[in-house]
Amino acid sequence: MSRAPLWRALAAFAVIATSLFLAFSTEPRLGLDLRGGTQLVFETKDSPTVKADSEATDRALDVLRRRADALGVVDPTLVRSGEKRIIVELPGVLDPQQAAEVIGRTAQLAFHSVEGLAEQGDKTALPDESGQPLKLTPPVISGDGITDAAAESDPQRGPGWWVSVQFRDAAAWQKMTGEAACAPAGDPKRRVVIVLDKEIISSPQVDPSVPCRAGIPGGGTDITGSFTHEEANELAVLIKGGALPLPMDLVEQRTVGPTLGADAIEASAKAAVVGLIATTLFIIIVYRLVGLLAAIALVCYGLIAYAVLVAMGATFTLPGLAGFVLAIGMAVDANVLVFERAREEYHQAPARGLKTALDRGFKFAWSAIADSNITTLIAAGLLFWLASGPVKGFGVTLGIGVLASLVSAMVITRALTQLVINRIGPRISGLGSIGSVRTWLTRKNPQLMSARKLWLIVAGGIAVVALAGLFSRGLNFGVEFTGGRIVEFGTAQPLSADKARQAVAQAGFPNAVVQSSGDGVSVRAGALTIPEVAKIEAALEGQAGEVTKQRDEFIGPSLGEELRRNALIALAVAVAAQLAYLAFRFRWSFGAAAVIALLVDVSVVIGLFAWLGKPIDGVFLAAMLTVVGYSVNDKVVVFDRVRELWAARRKAPLSEAVNGAILQTMPRTVNTGLGALFILVALAVFGGDSLRDFAIALVAGIVVGTLSSSFVAGPMAIVLGRFDGQSPPEPPKPRTKRSREGSGAVV
Repeated sequence: MSRAPLWRALAAFAVIATSLFLAFSTEPRLGLDLRGGTQLVFETKDSPTVKADSEATDRALDVLRRRADALGVVDPTLVRSGEKRIIVELPGVLDPQQAAEVIGRTAQLAFHSVEGLAEQGDKTALPDESGQPLKLTPPVISGDGITDAAAESDPQRGPGWWVSVQFRDAAAWQKMTGEAACAPAGDPKRRVVIVLDKEIISSPQVDPSVPCRAGIPGGGTDITGSFTHEEANELAVLIKGGALPLPMDLVEQRTVGPTLGADAIEASAKAAVVGLIATTLFIIIVYRLVGLLAAIALVCYGLIAYAVLVAMGATFTLPGLAGFVLAIGMAVDANVLVFERAREEYHQAPARGLKTALDRGFKFAWSAIADSNITTLIAAGLLFWLASGPVKGFGVTLGIGVLASLVSAMVITRALTQLVINRIGPRISGLGSIGSVRTWLTRKNPQLMSARKLWLIVAGGIAVVALAGLFSRGLNFGVEFTGGRIVEFGTAQPLSADKARQAVAQAGFPNAVVQSSGDGVSVRAGALTIPEVAKIEAALEGQAGEVTKQRDEFIGPSLGEELRRNALIALAVAVAAQLAYLAFRFRWSFGAAAVIALLVDVSVVIGLFAWLGKPIDGVFLAAMLTVVGYSVNDKVVVFDRVRELWAARRKAPLSEAVNGAILQTMPRTVNTGLGALFILVALAVFGGDSLRDFAIALVAGIVVGTLSSSFVAGPMAIVLGRFDGQSPPEPPKPRTKRSREGSGAVV
């Protein structure tokens, strides 16, 4: 007797137990779009003395990390991305101006001696606090020579704040002040000048009590300058952090309020619960007892995927949560493939029993399951390598979800069903009948491929209408692809779009794109500074009472161009990768037919967004690559069955195998699509604007992708098959058991 079921049950128990331990012992790490805060992306630039390579960027990263620590930010995240970019996440910091100025200032700090008053027209001179130009010596002490700096105050010394500085080389400071003390009182040469970013921030005179050449001992001094507490603390942070080794540009900034993040978590949780309940009820109604066991496995899938994510330390973002919820619907696919195949096996040979039918269902469905999941993993991998920001998290979540769904279907579902399959009857099991839809299709046997030219003409017409939107309406590229700033405000009172537009125009920005929805207003412009955002916020407050900034997103023009280029590369590579994989697994004509159908799917979704004026942004890119993976997934299942039917009847025309494959896989296609649609409808209903657009793109992609598998990919495979010189596939050779030589006894 085979011990495989026992080992499978033990493996399922071990996986579930480990997942439970990880899920309850590890805190999830929430992204800034879920807990609130600011994300800054800096890009290092070459300086006259330092090249912006990975080593120099790492040194800059260390400086930024010291500054973030000095700011007192709880759990900041700073990582290098690529060779020249640094991503800084500051949870709880909702003032992007403060964060960018303190974290990202070049902060070239230096202490100079004074040679005297500068002559008129001297471009090397710097004005002091009163505007008097001073001619300075080269830096005597640089920012690297400072060990500590702190903002201090003392009521006994009077009101105000100053910055206490400690030097690494006490002798250098003593020598510098000793030389300055040789000048008479009131002479500019008696002053020590502190320069920050080519600006004199303090130029105190050496106290008259300090003798010439003696200097100030102890290696410390106080920088005074009528500072407020905030100014003194900011200066201390910059001095203590040190000077950046090379200049940096802020190329991306995202700020999300905590309220918006909490709403996103609640919306995703509602979508997950509602979608999971709807999917569970659907699969139980269709597949009865084995459907119930598959639903239990789906819950285990969610647990496994969550446990893997928290164990990896992955950051949960809003698109990532959407990917997690979506993967629940896609996890149904493997179970549906197995159950539909088991139904076929039992229908063909009831005498073998339910257990044999179920075993053969798992065996014969594995090829389609593996191929379809690999195509989805290709899309997830492209999202991870080519996308940026939160969309990268979506790729990680989707990829882990695919792998977890395989464990759920092939290990847990199989272990549960094998425990009970011999104890129940065919009717209760849900495997005793191929279903009313499949029965009707078998009896009628409609010849869909006889009208293949008509289907291709209709598909071409739909694609042309969709793409016409690109020329008549154009694409509404988001700031991620165009560069610029988009700010979303929450208003205490509803504000119409006309009034909001008028308020923004009065603030000095008549060309900004202003949209209003309920108690929210979004403003988008190509070039908005942070002070200008504050002016817009004040103007809106005059119209709608209290205004809260919920989201602030800035993308530099160079980064926007790069993201747009990467999006096109991602789609092109996705299509090429799918074609290569399908050509390898099947034949080039099947791969080309699938890619042509895929182009129809993509054009319809893009055209729909063009006609509706929906934004084309990173979330849309995630949706499109998911559509690519899902659509090819569906076509793989059809072509896998085509190959099987054609191999069984090699002399029959290809059109007959294609027609039969479409009819046989249609119940699986419909059931899988409905499983994903339940989740997506829940996301559209409960999610915010970005999740709603994400759901719309995927709903359109799934519906069109399901239809194109039958009415575009199938007919195109027949047309291209005329030019395919390969012979029909060989039927699989039966596996023969090797006979054992001898009795096996040992003398």
